[in-house]
Amino acid sequence: MLRLKSLRFSALTVALGYIAVSVIVLLLFAAPIQYAWHEIVEERSTERLREDAHRLENVLRRDGPDALKAVIDTMVEAQPVDDEKFILLANPSLARVVGNLPAWPRDIPAASGTYTRSFDLNGRSVQAIFIRTTLPDGYNLVVGRNTAKFQTVETLFWVGLIGAATSVLVFGVLGGLLIRSALLSEIQEISQTAAAIVAGDLSRRLPRRGGANELDILAHTVNRMLEQIELLIQGIRNVSNSIAHDLRTPLTELRARLEELTVTRPPLEETFTEIDIAVADVDRVIAIFNALLRLAEIDNGARRSGFIPVDIAKVASDAVEFYQPLAELRGISLGFDVTGDAGECIAAGDPLLLAQAIGNLIDNALKYAPHKIRVFVRTAQQSEHAVTITVSDDGPGIPDQEKIKVVERFYRSDASRGTPGVGLGLSLVAAVTKLHGGSLILSDADPGLNATMVISQRPI
Repeated sequence: MLRLKSLRFSALTVALGYIAVSVIVLLLFAAPIQYAWHEIVEERSTERLREDAHRLENVLRRDGPDALKAVIDTMVEAQPVDDEKFILLANPSLARVVGNLPAWPRDIPAASGTYTRSFDLNGRSVQAIFIRTTLPDGYNLVVGRNTAKFQTVETLFWVGLIGAATSVLVFGVLGGLLIRSALLSEIQEISQTAAAIVAGDLSRRLPRRGGANELDILAHTVNRMLEQIELLIQGIRNVSNSIAHDLRTPLTELRARLEELTVTRPPLEETFTEIDIAVADVDRVIAIFNALLRLAEIDNGARRSGFIPVDIAKVASDAVEFYQPLAELRGISLGFDVTGDAGECIAAGDPLLLAQAIGNLIDNALKYAPHKIRVFVRTAQQSEHAVTITVSDDGPGIPDQEKIKVVERFYRSDASRGTPGVGLGLSLVAAVTKLHGGSLILSDADPGLNATMVISQRPI
C-alpha cells in the first residue's frame, strides 16, 4: 500500500489544503465563464457585425451605391452614443466615401474576413474588431465595433478572480496560523497533564471547556481512561499490599516453626506434628497464588474459548449436594429450588468456574452464618436472555457501605477477621459472572444477604 510519508497532519497542512481546494474551485468556476464569454458574448458581437455587412452588401446589389450611402448615413446618425460602431465605405483605392471613420484603418488586409486591430481615432487609441468585405464595383466596406467595453468587463472579471484567490490565500494562511496556535495551546496543556501523570500525580486530568467540540470530547474520553487507570493502579497497589500482608503471616509462622524445630530438636512425634502445621502454612500460600492465577486467567478471558452449553440448575444442584454434609454438621438448613422450567436455565459457559463460584457463595453463607439458620439456593429464568443463581441466608448480612468493597481482592471486613480466608472468594465470583456476560448483585434479605449471580444466555 502506498504511504505518503511526506504528508503530515497539522493545522498548517489543513490550511494549505483548504487554500488549494478553494483555488481549484475558483478556477473551475472561472473556466466556464471565460469560455462562455469568448464563445457567446464575443462571438455574438462578431455575428451582428457580419449581419450588418451582409445587409449593406444587399442594399448595394439591390439599390445601388447612392442607396447604400444613405443607409450608412442613417445608421451612423441613429447609433447610440455608448455604442461605438464603426462603418466605412471606400472606393477601389480605399479612399473614404461615407461613414464615421476619417480614413481606411491601417493594417486591414485586402482579403475579406474578421480582424482585430488598434487604430488612432481623434487622438486616442482604439481596439476594435472589424469585418472587412469586398463589394461589387470595387467598393470596400469595413464594419467594426469598439471592444473596450468588453475588455473592461473581462478585466474586472479577472481582477475579481485574482482578488478572491488572494483573499482565500491570505485568510487561509491566517486561519491556519490561528488554528495552529490554538491547537498548540491545547496540546501544551495536554503535554503538561501527561508529564504530571508520568511524574506520579495520577489525579491530574485534561482540562475541559464545558463545550461539545472535538477536543472536549477527546478530553472527556481520555479522562475516563485516566480514571480507570488510576483505579487499576490503586487496585494493584492494594493487591500488592494485601499479598505482602497475607503471605508474610504464614511465611513468618513457617520460618519461626522451622527455626524452633532446628533449635529445640523435639521428639519425632512432635516434629512431625510441626511439619504438618508447616505444610498447612505452605498450602495456604499456594492457595493464595492459585486464586490469583485463576483470577488472572479469568480476567484475560482465556477460559471463554472453552465455553459449552451448561445446565445452570444442574450445576447449582450439584454444589448444594456437595455442601450438604458440611451444612448438616454445622446445624444449618441448606435447600435448593428451581423457579420455572429447569430446562430453560441453559447458558454458554465454563461449568467448572460456575461450580466454583456457586460453591464460594454457599461456603461464605455457611462460614459466616450462625448455627440453626437457613441457607437457600435458587435458580431462575430472569428474562429472555439471562438466568440467575441466588444464594440467600438468614445471617448477619453485609452493611451497605461494604457491599461494593467486599468484591475487591483481599478485602476483609471486620466481621471476617476471625474466619479463615484471604478475601478472594467474592472477587472470584464477580470475575466469573463478568466472564459470562453478567454481574454479581448483593442485596439485603432482611435479615441476611441475597447474593445473586446474573448469567447471560446471549452468545458470548
